[in-house]
Amino acid sequence: MRRRDRDALPLGERLAALREAVEVAEGRLDVPDVARARTLLAKAGAREALGDATVVALAGATGSGKSTMFNELSGAEVSTPGVRRPTTGVAHASVWGEAGADRLLDWLEVPRRHRIADGEPGLDGLVLLDLPDHDSVRLEHRLEVDRLVELVDVLVWVLDPQKYADEAVHGRYLAPMADHAGVLVVVLNQIDRLDEQSAAACLADLRRLLDAEGLADTPIVATSARTGAGLPELRAELARRVSARRAASERLTADVRATAAALAAHCPDGDPGGASGRAAETELTGALAGAAGVPVVAAAVERSAIRDGSARTGWPLVRWVRRLRPDPLGRLHLGDERARSSLPAAGAVQQAAMTAALRRVRSTAGEGLPQAWRDELRRTADQAESGLADRLDRAVTGTDLGPTRVPVWQRAVGGLQWLLLACALVGVLWLLGLAVLGWLQLGDVLPLPRVEGIPLPTLLLVGGLLGGALLAVLARPFVRAGARRRRHRAELRLTARVGEVARAEVLAPLQETVEDVRVFCAAVSRAGS
Repeated sequence: MRRRDRDALPLGERLAALREAVEVAEGRLDVPDVARARTLLAKAGAREALGDATVVALAGATGSGKSTMFNELSGAEVSTPGVRRPTTGVAHASVWGEAGADRLLDWLEVPRRHRIADGEPGLDGLVLLDLPDHDSVRLEHRLEVDRLVELVDVLVWVLDPQKYADEAVHGRYLAPMADHAGVLVVVLNQIDRLDEQSAAACLADLRRLLDAEGLADTPIVATSARTGAGLPELRAELARRVSARRAASERLTADVRATAAALAAHCPDGDPGGASGRAAETELTGALAGAAGVPVVAAAVERSAIRDGSARTGWPLVRWVRRLRPDPLGRLHLGDERARSSLPAAGAVQQAAMTAALRRVRSTAGEGLPQAWRDELRRTADQAESGLADRLDRAVTGTDLGPTRVPVWQRAVGGLQWLLLACALVGVLWLLGLAVLGWLQLGDVLPLPRVEGIPLPTLLLVGGLLGGALLAVLARPFVRAGARRRRHRAELRLTARVGEVARAEVLAPLQETVEDVRVFCAAVSRAGS
């Protein structure tokens, strides 16, 4: 397929792309260029509804002869030329043909109108305006010029030989319209005051100035409104613009491209990076885990596992003492995501680590982005941080810390402890029985079994007690090892939940902003292509 040239993209597509860029930037990109783009879209919608008449404005300084030229083009004394400042104070309009010009002039807020019934056929559809002087001493006159310069389809700037290089004209009006060279016409009026050589030199110098300002495509017409010299050429230029019926769309196209160029300043040179580097994401998850109390919960899981394991494998007669100690995990009131836990608030160190991690993630996401988008990333991160504490607490509170089933070996050790306790009780009862028999003088009635010379009841009592104590001591390292494993599993689960919160509450909004930068820049590129 043949590649379209840069002006082949229809105006409607350009406006749609600009509208998309404005919608993405609305409320997020706090720069004046967005407001100007929004104003341009409103102007485009209004201008499209007002028909295809061509609005041409004559602008110039006091004494440049633009009002005289306006009257000559209109064929009547419509605008009264003046010799003192200020002269033209309100815009005048001459209308060739009908073409619904009244609604258009109402939109332009031009009250003084003159209709030309029998004008040149080639100018049918022309709305010619005589603007106030741009250098008027009256502020309202200058503001009116600035307003209408933004709205007209074609701007004819009338200069005179004395002030054609005036910085007030070039710096304020002509140079800023480098993107509008195709909708601008420069007229060097009062050419009759110069001899042929001076006129040629003046035109050459004016051409040099315009070329240096990026207006190489802007035509220059030499005229004399007093003698009529050059006016046929100017009429022909206006007739060409009117007959093409493209002046309005060409002006809007130039406006869109200029606005897109201004918005493009808020796009990175290359494709923006991801919302977070892997290292920054890991640091953020770790910092959030610390602020959310994951180490506190993990330590409580370990202590709770040690408490319960020691109770199961310890001597049965003192288990109740351990049961009197509160469960470290239960004191945190975990398990209900809807309720607030009893976890301590994050300390200054944890808060500082979380803030630093958030800043680093934000900086990573904003690498290569213009300042306006980095400001939006900062607002996004600040908004995410504001509700992060409650979201993290709910995530930690509702995390499943892993299975709580009793290990088989602990059940076996517990059963063995009960067996040893039974042996000790048998020994105690046996010895008590022997004591009673001795008190009743019946000690020799029953033989006393011995093992290696040690009475069996004594061996049962001492063996049961010492065996239970020794078994509890031997089981303690295994209980602690199991508690550490359970702590590690709990830390993994808690960190995973915190990571989910980090991605949902921080990283996803940042990624969404970065993706919006891509959409914004792509739309701006289409609008300005």
